[in-house]
Parts: sequence; structure tokens; C-alpha cells
Amino acid sequence: MDAADSSPMHIVLFPWLAFGHMTPFLELAERLAARGHRVSFVSTPRNISRLPAVVDVHLVALPLPHVDGLPEGAEATSDLPPGKAELLQKAADGLAGPFGAFLDDGKKPDWVIVDTFHYLAAAAAARRGVPSVMFPIFSSSSSALWGVPRVSTAVDPEVGASLAQRFLLTHQSCKMVAKRCCVEFDPDGVPLLPAIFGKPFAPLGLLPPPLRSTEGDALVSWLDRQPPKSVLYVALGSEAPLSKELVHELAIGLELAGTAFLWALRKPSGVPDDAVLPPGFQDRTKHRGLVAMGMVQQTRVLAHDSVGAFLTHCGWSSVIEGMQYGRPLVMLPFFGDQGPIARLMEGRKVGLPVPRKGEDGSSFDREGVASAVRAVMVEEEGRCAFATNAGKLQQVVGDTASHEQCIDDFLQQLRFYKE
Repeated sequence: MDAADSSPMHIVLFPWLAFGHMTPFLELAERLAARGHRVSFVSTPRNISRLPAVVDVHLVALPLPHVDGLPEGAEATSDLPPGKAELLQKAADGLAGPFGAFLDDGKKPDWVIVDTFHYLAAAAAARRGVPSVMFPIFSSSSSALWGVPRVSTAVDPEVGASLAQRFLLTHQSCKMVAKRCCVEFDPDGVPLLPAIFGKPFAPLGLLPPPLRSTEGDALVSWLDRQPPKSVLYVALGSEAPLSKELVHELAIGLELAGTAFLWALRKPSGVPDDAVLPPGFQDRTKHRGLVAMGMVQQTRVLAHDSVGAFLTHCGWSSVIEGMQYGRPLVMLPFFGDQGPIARLMEGRKVGLPVPRKGEDGSSFDREGVASAVRAVMVEEEGRCAFATNAGKLQQVVGDTASHEQCIDDFLQQLRFYKE
């Protein structure tokens, strides 16, 4: 490789306005910057202010355009009340102009790594001759099931682009596709991806996040007082569509299960604080349970020795973090790729799903929650098997050399396909 081939590149990353998207983009940004490349991470001011501190990554804040009806300060999907997602999509589309202006400011970047839904940003890069990589944050198993959508690319200007149209239009504008995956974790799904995407493809490894400082964390202090492997950590992400009634079913299910728990609970929209949980629930469980309604540093909790299992919505980042610390799963998926991920993890025998109810499977009850928790955490035969299998995947996630090699190979592909 000559000097030109080894010179640092300027790589711009632009994730969707959701923390489940921003987090893996930020993990990738840090790894690229650690190799001496100039890395710019683009989002909105409030989102950037809520990200963890990073080293050697240039954070670019583009003000979110005003959209009538979008709540003040709502810059990520986790800020939205029900029914406002399309307004955030409209606002995000308005970032394409400022993003183009950023690309025009000085020497153009070598590459843009763009989220699946930022189709206008991908198009802006293409118009300027900047090659781009589409980085879908979804799991390899869901990509293998769904592939590239076949939809019309004619976007209705009144309604805006659908999610499927966004995916397809971004795919058309990009030169490469990269995903947070490795064949060791998903040996059936990953080999299918190059043919599915029909473009140069790069596995990025699993991008396991670093364990950040736990000093002064009240939740960690509570966990310190619990016996090893005794606590069920409960977290359903920032967008789980739980009604008050389903929050109550989950709460009573945790009570019936009888295990200790730490619950990172996002309060349902429009529900008064004193009605979020069932009457008397916190008093009845105060000696073995803790409910946290603020921001929880998930990796801090999962890394703690007192945590024995993880009740999760099966977002890809959450599953990777759970396996990073060998935590068996109680799975409660809701939408998107969460169902395929849950089936993948059930097939790997690292946990069990909560039984679903109703014709569309959108509901569950307390008995189902309790039985799944007990099967994963209490009943001897299942508990040992799930823990053993989670430990095997922990070794895969913890194989730092393999994941870092994926990043090196990705950079080699960027150099090869740049022109």
C-alpha cells in the first residue's frame, strides 16, 4: 500500500434521530477515529448533548427544522408522544439541506455513512460525488428475512416517504452496505447478506460498547447490595408501545415471579405518575425491586454481577449488550426486527419469549410474564442451560480481535471502492 492509500480519510456519519440508531453509529465513529481518521458525527443539538462523551470525534449539530405539531425539544423518537413519528420524519427530511451545506464546507469528505432512513442525505452526498455507505442498524436475521423492499420510489409530497421507500431510495444512492454483524454470531443469516443487498457488503463486527464509569451511580449502589445472579434487569427500550394496562400486567407478572428486579421504565404518555404502576406495587416489592423512570446506563447494569437475566424488547443493541455480559434473555418483542431477533435468540437457546395473546399477538398477561421469568431465572434445568448458552455467545461478543479486524477490513473496502 502506498502513502496515498494509507493516508487518513474524512468519514461523515449521519444516524437517524433515534438513540437505538445513534448508539451503534457512535460506536463505529469511535473505532474509526481511533485508527487516525477524521470522523464527523452529525445529529441535532439536543441529541448530541445527550450522547456519552467521545474522543477524537467531531460532533456536528444541525438545528432541527420547525414542523407544526412537533413538540418543542422533540429531536429523537424517544421524545415523541404517540402519533407524532411522521412529524419527526418530516423534520429529519428538512436536515438534508443543512447537511448538503456541511458537505460543501471545505474539502468534500471521502465517505458518508448514512442511516437507512436518511434517503435525502444519501442523495445529497451522491449529487456532490461523495460515495456513501448505507448502515442499517437492524439485525442480520431480519435483513435475511426481508431483504431490500420492492416498493415504488415515487414519494407522495403530501405524505412523505414510507419507511420502505426510505430504505430503497437510500440503498439506490449508496455504493456499499455495512451492518453490525458477524458470521460467528449469526452463521445462517450473515452469509446471505451480500446477495440480498446486491452491493459491496461489509460486516462491521458487533461493535460491543465499552463499559463506562459506574462511580456515583445510585442504581449500581443498589445492585451492590443484591446477591450474585439474583436480579432480573427489565428494559424495553425507548419506544415500546406499552399502555398503562400492559405496564400493570408486566408489573404484576414481575411480582408473581418472585425474583428481585431492576426495572428501567419509560412512563406511558399521558399517564399521571401515581397511576403508572398498580396500586401498592412498589410497597409490596420494595425489599426486592427497584423501578427507575429516569435515564439508565444499560451497560453499567448488565455488567453488574448481581444481574442474572435480562427482560428485553430484543432491540439489536440491547441483545448484543445482554450477550456481552452473558445474560440469559426473557424476550418481549413489539415491532420491526424485534420479532426476528427474538426468534434468532430463542433458536440459540439463550432464553424464552413471554407468551403473547390476542389475534395479532400484541398483548400479554401477568401469568405469561411470571412463567417466562421463572423458567429463565429460577427453574434449575432451564436456568443452567440458558446461562451456559448465553456464556457461549458472550465469548463471541467478547472476541475483540475479531471485531476489530472487521473494522480494518471495512476500511480497506472504503479505500478500494472510493473511486
